[in-house]
This record gives sequence, structure tokens and C-alpha cells, in this order.
Amino acid sequence: MRRRRAEKKDVFPDPKYNSLLVAKFVNTVMRDGKKTVAEKIVYGAIEVLTERVTEESGIKVFNKAIENVRPRLELKSRRLGGSTYQVPVEVTPNRANSLAIRWLRDFARKKKGKSMRLKLADELLSAYRNEGPAIKKRDETHKMAEANKAFAHLRW
Repeated sequence: MRRRRAEKKDVFPDPKYNSLLVAKFVNTVMRDGKKTVAEKIVYGAIEVLTERVTEESGIKVFNKAIENVRPRLELKSRRLGGSTYQVPVEVTPNRANSLAIRWLRDFARKKKGKSMRLKLADELLSAYRNEGPAIKKRDETHKMAEANKAFAHLRW
């Protein structure tokens, strides 16, 4: 068992947009180590966003979508005296990005009937417009944290 937290590996910015966020998104979409396939999917989705939203570039729409989905609060379980409390905690920026990326990826994968590139583009576009299942998930998380605000004093 490790006694210290594992070191974070450096993620290099992606070659096309020179963005760390896009690189992390590509790595999250990737399956079985097929990074070129994941890059084609993500870059294709960003191109579709460029076509659909005329007033802004695709990368700006992508960044705004991730920003909209990012949660500010989440619940952590805290065990005290035989009972478990759901304690609302602020989310660190790194974890907020990871959650937002994961939620977008998972909801895009759940859709049926289209290519992953189009499903991902649809999901990003709905997040950009502050609608869709990923935004609903974020709001649900915030509601639960708000409901358990009484246990905020149990933070550690």
C-alpha cells in the first residue's frame, strides 16, 4: 500500500489547438490506447461545432461547454460515530475539469444511432447552450450539495 499520493503525470498540450484541456479530453475519449482514433473523434467534433456555431470558433465553444458543465460543489461521504454524512465540499479546478470531461464523454457514449464524433458534438453544443444531460447532472450535484449544507461544519 502506498504511503504517499502518486505523482501526477504531465499531459502535453495537443498539437492542433495547443490546449491542455483538449489533450485531456482526447485521453479521456481514448479506448484501448487508440489515441489517433480518439483525436479524430475529438477534432471532428470541434470541426462540427465550428460549422454549427457561426459566431464563435469551435475551440471557444468547446472551452465554454466544459466551463458550463464544471461543478463547483460535490458531496463526499464522511463517517462519524456509526453514521455516514454527505458533506458538501468545494471541487478543485483539476477535479472539476475531470468530472466535466467524464460526464460529457459518458452522455455522448450513451446516445444511439450516430457516429461518436456527431454524438460528442451534439453533447458539447447542448452544454454550450446550458442544456442537456451533462448540465442536468451538474445542477443535480449542486442541489444535493445545497440540501446537505447543514453538514458543512463536518468538513475535514
